[in-house]
Amino acid sequence: MVFDPPKRLVRALGETAPDGDGWLEQLPGAARRAVAALGLTVERVQVPGGRSSLVVLVVTAQGTPAVLKLAPRRFRPESERAALAHWAGRGAVRLLDFGGSPDVPEGVLLLERLHPDVSVRSLPEARALLEAAGTLRRLWVPPPGDHVFETVAERTGRQAEAMRAGAAAAPEAAPLVRAALDAREELLAAPPEQRLLHGTFRQSKVLAAERLPWLAVGPDPVVGECAFDLARLVRDRVEDLIAQPSGAATTRRRVKRLAESLEVDQERLRGWTLFRAVESGVRARRVGRAQDAELLLEFATWL
Repeated sequence: MVFDPPKRLVRALGETAPDGDGWLEQLPGAARRAVAALGLTVERVQVPGGRSSLVVLVVTAQGTPAVLKLAPRRFRPESERAALAHWAGRGAVRLLDFGGSPDVPEGVLLLERLHPDVSVRSLPEARALLEAAGTLRRLWVPPPGDHVFETVAERTGRQAEAMRAGAAAAPEAAPLVRAALDAREELLAAPPEQRLLHGTFRQSKVLAAERLPWLAVGPDPVVGECAFDLARLVRDRVEDLIAQPSGAATTRRRVKRLAESLEVDQERLRGWTLFRAVESGVRARRVGRAQDAELLLEFATWL
């Protein structure tokens, strides 16, 4: 079996580690070792796949369809493992135990098989938002008492430093960056009850399943307030929003509707949506995705 990484993964890894770190070169060998150690039969590499890991459709030695996932250390696969174990299949894909075999390479997860080609994005927009929000609600549970997950304050602190540097290189974005950073400071001054969050939740992270209609995949878990998690969902299908003459009004209605349906403070949701949109826009500009940056920063002006 040839474990060629999809172009989408190669491009994304190039953005996060432009000088390379050797992971892609080691990937085929690591995949072969994992398959052999776990006694798996390979069906195919999932294409286009994700932006942070190689996803391989496999069958276990017991004949169970499963997914083998391999990710570099910088995408925190062990944090994902810990979150999936804590959720134990409630709202999220189930982690399959492989007994901690010493022959399995670092960064390997074995997961239950969902329907990888069917996400809630296949539904009409209003229904997709409803189903995605319902899935997200199930994930918001208290974190383990001894957890080592990154916090929202820690993650956004790192992002804030990069945003300041990005604003210095692109003065036209500076007012939006200042507004986003001010919103972050205000939000962190009095955070509500902390929950374990998905961290990178959007419609494409919710796949069709058998034991439940929809389950979340691909978390980058973080501990913080629920509004932070919901903020990324607000801007889903941003290209469609930008194309609408009523895009700004639609966005404000979406903030209100999602906040009310998930019992999240509307102003806190608006603030985190602003921060996350500006952060993503500045980052997109930094790595050369000018069109994405333009869409995200225009979206942010509506908030």
